[in-house]
Amino acid sequence: MNIIICGAGRVGFTIAKQLSEQGHSITVIDQSSEDIQKIDDALDVKAIVGKATYPTILEKANASETDMIIAVTRNDEINMVICQIAFSIFNIQKKIARIRSQDYLNPKFTRVYNKENLPIDVIISPELEIAKSIQRKLEAPGALDSVPFANNKIRLLEILINDNCNLINIKLKELTKKHPNLDANIIGIIRGDKFIIPKKNDDIKKDDKIYVIINSSQMAETLEAFGHTEKISKKILIVGGGNIGFNLAKNLEETLDSARVKIIEKNKDRAEFLANELNNTIIINGDALDEEVLIEANLEEAETVLALTNDDEDNLMVSVLVEKFAKDEKNIEDKRTMALINKPNYSLLQNSLKIDDLIDPRMNTVSSILKHIHKGTIENAYTIHDGEYEVIEAEIIETSELINKELKNSNLPEEIRIGAILREDEVIIPRSNFVFQKDDRVVFLAKKDSISVVENIFRISSI
Repeated sequence: MNIIICGAGRVGFTIAKQLSEQGHSITVIDQSSEDIQKIDDALDVKAIVGKATYPTILEKANASETDMIIAVTRNDEINMVICQIAFSIFNIQKKIARIRSQDYLNPKFTRVYNKENLPIDVIISPELEIAKSIQRKLEAPGALDSVPFANNKIRLLEILINDNCNLINIKLKELTKKHPNLDANIIGIIRGDKFIIPKKNDDIKKDDKIYVIINSSQMAETLEAFGHTEKISKKILIVGGGNIGFNLAKNLEETLDSARVKIIEKNKDRAEFLANELNNTIIINGDALDEEVLIEANLEEAETVLALTNDDEDNLMVSVLVEKFAKDEKNIEDKRTMALINKPNYSLLQNSLKIDDLIDPRMNTVSSILKHIHKGTIENAYTIHDGEYEVIEAEIIETSELINKELKNSNLPEEIRIGAILREDEVIIPRSNFVFQKDDRVVFLAKKDSISVVENIFRISSI
């Protein structure tokens, strides 16, 4: 597929890297000669310096032969104009734009996004996506992430294995014997910096991050089996009332009635806005780095603290203060901390600062975009391990080579691991004698360079 990416920042770079390694023909456009040079040096893509809103620049990028354009510049309006020109002049079929401003995302105005007005096929809002991601984490206490598939009948859980897990050093083939009623399938393990697709004779080690496909109805049982008995937080403190903090609080008000949510917001005008827009959330106007403000917010009572400001350093410092308060109150084990981090190198500080989870907005955005790259029977996709792997949901259609084949005879490459199947309303964790049928919805792990194989197996056209 021929794809143009407009914007060579962290998101644009990552998308270009993922898609080029999947075999797509990629062109990246950006005004910054420095950013374009970085891409040109690092990736096997065509890189062009220029304004993507200029038809001549898009023409230079061979827009008339392009299947898809992805506009991820730092400016909403520029992304909109790019999509308009891509449609009006070059008739590019699929147009994806990153839109940050909440005013553009107001449900009242969605009718503007159509072929007659502003032809954007897919709108990605990083702030909304991150808020949804955090909410999923809150709904699965003990999990580093929780991602729904197959109409929420199937879930992907990312779980850290700690001392509380009694399955350490036990081979995977023995797990079924220990938990015979659990519909769960470990499809991947991160051990150190290495990603492992486990075999039945492999075992689980302390400090592993495991990826488990489960029946959604068994989320609590699964987490408990792997040593996590944490309860859903009812007392939540959000530091930073920007779009992420605001949308998260709004979502929690709508879905978690028992939650007591507080937001600390430094800007007075923004704090007043939050107070007017939110019904059951307590707003505190002040600097969260001021210990008196944290005392006013009753930090000692908070079960989960989310540092979601636009400043990485502030978010890390808030996490340090939470650690200090927790030690003083001797309830450090009862608190969960999450911090929004834009600079990837700061992830090295996670363990030393004892932050439970770092939120990477780049990968949230990338994952949201990549799932729209595939067409046909691919319903959903989620990237893991910095984009090296994808967890994909696809439907088996009548032309698929998997129909009526047993799993053991399917000749799937090692880079693909079947996690679960939804057949009508039944969730199935497949064994070797499982037989695929038409209309099965399959959730599986695939390495990024095997996506073309996936498309062939499921008879998926890319666009």
